[in-house]
Parts: sequence; C-alpha cells; structure tokens
Amino acid sequence: MFLIAVFFKGLDGTLELLGGLVLLLIKHGTIINYVNSLFYYILSEDPDDPIAGYLIHYVAGISKNTELFAAVYLLGHGIIKVGIVTGLYLKKLWVYPLAQLVLVVFVVYQLYRFSHTSSVLLLVLTAIDAFIIFLIWKEYRRLAGLIST
Repeated sequence: MFLIAVFFKGLDGTLELLGGLVLLLIKHGTIINYVNSLFYYILSEDPDDPIAGYLIHYVAGISKNTELFAAVYLLGHGIIKVGIVTGLYLKKLWVYPLAQLVLVVFVVYQLYRFSHTSSVLLLVLTAIDAFIIFLIWKEYRRLAGLIST
C-alpha cells in the first residue's frame, strides 16, 4: 500500500512538473487559442454547453501573471514531490519526517483553501494526503526498527 501511494504521489508530482513547464514555455495566447479550438466542436453542436462555455470563459480570464504564478507553483510542487518520492523509494530515513512535514503543510493549505472555496475535491485530496502521511509514518517506524536491530 505504501509503495502504491508513493507511486501516485510521484506521478502527481511529475504531472505537476509537466503542467508547470507547459504553462511556462507556451505563450499565453496559444493556450487560449488551444482551449477555444478544443471546445469549438462541442459549442458548435451545443452552444449552451455549460462545461465548454465555462472553460473557455475561465481560460480567457486568466492573466499572464496568474499563468506565471500557476507555472511556478506547479513546478515547485512537482520538484518537491518528485524529490521526496525519490528519497522514499531509496529508503533515505531523513526523507520520511521531511515528507510528513511537507504533506502536513499541503494539508493545512488545502484546508485553508477549502475554507474559502468549499471544494469537495480539496477535502478528498486532504484525506488522501492524511492517509499517505499515516503510511509514511508506519513505513518509517518499520524501517527504523529494522535498522536499529
């Protein structure tokens, strides 16, 4: 269970890295044009499609500064997660408490964001992170016990 949870955290970190790079390397207008073309067909079939309409409106309202912030945020999260996952797979004992601390910070931030957005997705992510913290704690205790004997 621990390895599966860590694998998915690593996958999440890798996707965040890729998303951050895409936002950083692709011009602002290109992303808007891509989203518009992606949903053009859907809107031509159903001009009142709420999801396509919302996404086009949302992306069009994103400023260059917001896009830069998102890129840096995703890159930072991705680097941290991939680094921690690498340390966990290599069974570096010092990484386990660090991983727990970082995840606790993520949980606190997600709860803070939840208090402003009421997003159920944030609660789900928080519950997953709390479970991963527990798995890291158990694995750390198991490894520390093996090393000290």
